[in-house]
Amino acid sequence: MAALPLLRWGASSLHAHFSPTPPRRLFSALRQPPAAGRYEPGSRVMLKGMDYPELEKWVQSQGFRPGQAMMLWKCLYGNNVWAHCHNELAGLNKDLRKMISDHADLKALTIKDIITASDGTRKILFSLEDASVIETVVIPSARGRTTVCVSSQVGCAMNCQFCFTGRMGLRKHLSTAEIVEQAVFARKLFSDEFDTITNVVFMGMGEPLHNVDNVIKASSIMVDEQGLQFSPRKVTVSTSGLVPEIKRFLNESNCDLAVSLNATTDEVRDWIMPINRRYNLSMLLGTLREELRLRPKSIVLFEYVMLSGVNDSVDDAKRLTELVHGIPCKINLISFNPHSGSQFKPTPDENIIEFRNMLIQSGLTVMVRLSRGDDQMAACGQLGEPGDYQLPLLRVPEKFQVAL
Repeated sequence: MAALPLLRWGASSLHAHFSPTPPRRLFSALRQPPAAGRYEPGSRVMLKGMDYPELEKWVQSQGFRPGQAMMLWKCLYGNNVWAHCHNELAGLNKDLRKMISDHADLKALTIKDIITASDGTRKILFSLEDASVIETVVIPSARGRTTVCVSSQVGCAMNCQFCFTGRMGLRKHLSTAEIVEQAVFARKLFSDEFDTITNVVFMGMGEPLHNVDNVIKASSIMVDEQGLQFSPRKVTVSTSGLVPEIKRFLNESNCDLAVSLNATTDEVRDWIMPINRRYNLSMLLGTLREELRLRPKSIVLFEYVMLSGVNDSVDDAKRLTELVHGIPCKINLISFNPHSGSQFKPTPDENIIEFRNMLIQSGLTVMVRLSRGDDQMAACGQLGEPGDYQLPLLRVPEKFQVAL
């Protein structure tokens, strides 16, 4: 889901698989590609798939000094170079440049198209080596903040009923390099126009924590103090609620966590977010309450897509207040962005404000996310292209059929 600028105010049975993957192992870890940075003698490596210790080790294994590894790292991520080809490796000696040319690749993505929305939001379409296409969104703000929303998968296995990407099913995980390079391209393409890219959100195509190894590694590269230098507080990884991976992320990463909540009862969440049938609200929120108790300075951002007649009632506002009690958090209310085949309607703006005010009165910090890029399918929940194969919609609970 593409992230948007924030405005802040005070204190059933399953009738379809989630993806083409067999159900028994759908939410288990999929087979991962060989970890970037592991290399065989004579093989080519992808430089942006390595963290700095791996890069330093590789450079030394080729007979060069550790200091030359740092110079290469800064060519890739610092010094306003953001190198994508060997000719851009300025400052490296010719022997090192030749070795890199012979044994390494710098570029994991190819730009297919850049689309500009009426509000200035940019949607970048990238082609992968296998011809798959991913989408990345760059969102400028008049307040001096520019956010890049990166994808972590081609498609998504979660089958959230309100999300266009979810219609695709899961096609593949992105590698570390393919994730990192989205942020690198954003800086290279738009830093002059928008000043600097200040924020990264893992809210594009895919469920980030379903690709947890590569997402944790990519986010660590993004916040490296000698590299892209994003603040950990300005890199946010979103999840639909994969509980074991949430625990791992909170223990291994210093970046922020967002949880896509979107419902206040298991009945509704089972329907609109089938992952809830594996990790229900009690398990999800209990885990967050327990884990964040051990991290007194951490908070979680709860994302709540507002669906007319489904999750936007006065009772929903009251239940939401009770559900998040004791969890250090902020609430991010998101207007639903319609797309082809959608069965939902957005909550009217005046109802969103009323819902927000009820939460504020209960003492919560609440933000409303304004839609950006929606005229070019670049807004929250609009990314991707399902094609001929689409995951089937799930049965609507009887009491909500009138609302739809």
